[in-house]
Amino acid sequence: MKRLICVLCLIVCFYSQAQSSEAKDRTAILDLIETQRQAWNNNDIETFMASYWKSDSLKFYGSNGVTHGWENTLARYKKSYPTKAHKGHLDFKINAITKINDGAYCVMGEYHLTRDIGNANGIFMIILKKIDGAWKIIADTSC
Repeated sequence: MKRLICVLCLIVCFYSQAQSSEAKDRTAILDLIETQRQAWNNNDIETFMASYWKSDSLKFYGSNGVTHGWENTLARYKKSYPTKAHKGHLDFKINAITKINDGAYCVMGEYHLTRDIGNANGIFMIILKKIDGAWKIIADTSC
């Protein structure tokens, strides 16, 4: 009986630790998304892009097809949103955060740009991976 109680205690302990770890991951990911939102609204594209994996393997999939690499994604953002008027005010609605495996999550949501030149709204799905202890967007699909 003592063995059974010990095994059950260990299971509860491991389960609680796993849930705690997942809650911390979700909080860190939401903080990353909020940092992006604030940077965008401050017209600070470099800080916005700091959340992306600075690699040639980064993928961005939008209405113009796939963009490969961090530098090309930055250039795409600068071309598509050249001024504060084009950037407008960004808000996100997060619809789902799903753990893929340890160190990787999928986030699905909506973006809403309020702009004098016309609002822009759409959906996105980002894949985040923990790289060198920090969460980074490794793939982004926005339309």
